[in-house]
Amino acid sequence: MNLVSRQQQALTILFLLFSYSPTDPCSLRVRFFRSSFISSTFRVSSAIVSQSKNSYVWRRTQSTYASSPVEVSEYTYDDHIPDDTKTTEKDTALRLALSNLSGEFCKESMLSLQRFFGARRASVISTGSLKLDQALGIGGLPKGRMVEIYGQEASGKTTLALHVIKEAQKLGAQSRRYCAYLDVENAMCPSLVEAIGVDTDNLLISQPDSAENLLSVVDTLTKSGSISVIVVDSVAALVPQCEVDDFEYGSNRDLQSIIMTKALRKIHYSQCNSNTLIIFINQVRKSLKLVEGSVVRAEEVTCGGNALKFYAAIRMRISRKGLVKAEDKATGLGICVQVVKNKLAPSMAKAELSIRFGKGICREPEALELACEHGVIVKDGDRYYIGGKIMHSREEILRYLSENDGALDDIIRTLRCHLFERQMG
Repeated sequence: MNLVSRQQQALTILFLLFSYSPTDPCSLRVRFFRSSFISSTFRVSSAIVSQSKNSYVWRRTQSTYASSPVEVSEYTYDDHIPDDTKTTEKDTALRLALSNLSGEFCKESMLSLQRFFGARRASVISTGSLKLDQALGIGGLPKGRMVEIYGQEASGKTTLALHVIKEAQKLGAQSRRYCAYLDVENAMCPSLVEAIGVDTDNLLISQPDSAENLLSVVDTLTKSGSISVIVVDSVAALVPQCEVDDFEYGSNRDLQSIIMTKALRKIHYSQCNSNTLIIFINQVRKSLKLVEGSVVRAEEVTCGGNALKFYAAIRMRISRKGLVKAEDKATGLGICVQVVKNKLAPSMAKAELSIRFGKGICREPEALELACEHGVIVKDGDRYYIGGKIMHSREEILRYLSENDGALDDIIRTLRCHLFERQMG
């Protein structure tokens, strides 16, 4: 036997002697050695068997490296039984801490995850369009959140917001919850409001003279807890008080963005204890940016800075698709609504809608399409079977639905049960 082999055997014996722990009588170590000396380092891996309530749980611990030619696998048996007294003491200490927090702060300042989501599981308000509710993924717009609707001029932003108010008033008919419309642009059309079906007796309308006053009104109404929906039309029209007093003041500063950033922090905090849905209508602008030196690209941006983009749970972009004509006469507008941001469901979904001039969203075509798709209305060739009646063309059944609001509402109610799992409320 050469000198190297003797040195390796000596190292192995020394490792056995020094690794034994006589001060730990409750542990039993069994080692398996392999005498093949392949490398000068070996890996020590261990698995621990712990006994708890007459059951054994095997846990494999992290391996370490040691400089020895022997590979060692170590198994340790520990008969230590966990003490439930310490667990009880920790639970008592936690309850005491939560009790102190609820006394010093709000009762809802510290909640378990299950209780938190149980308390914050907000119901939704329909947008008045089944296709858009389907694109949103939750059946409508969530209460207690901020929503931004933006797009080009005359694309249906105000019309969509008025439909949300109408649906909210239908839900709050028994509790008499009110809605508020803050008309900054002074563009409210009473005939359109009545044609859509908004209850004007329960609609608060205000035209604040400055951005600070308007945002203060929003915060106050939100804190009251009695307002179902607040619509701000629009963010782009908000004028800071200093500009009202002096037009030249702050012309080189983005005062509107600064005011929005400060106000939204406060409004967001007020929304935590309220189910008020706040809809901000916004306009778009073109921002020129240099790309690769000399190439100029126009980029679409919204007004009011970036704060609303972060605080909004849902952002919807509306764009015009073209005119809807009947006998060479424009009767409406086709629009496309894209859910750009959605914190409650997958985003980037789209919905194509039709708006009839002076009437609002056309519910009949989308209700007919979805009803045929889900079997609520049976279609056989050019015939449609609905409620024991036979319609011989698409135009006939659309005319029937437009003249019978009760039948249309029944179809929409049935479709909502098919499309959305959670009950609207």
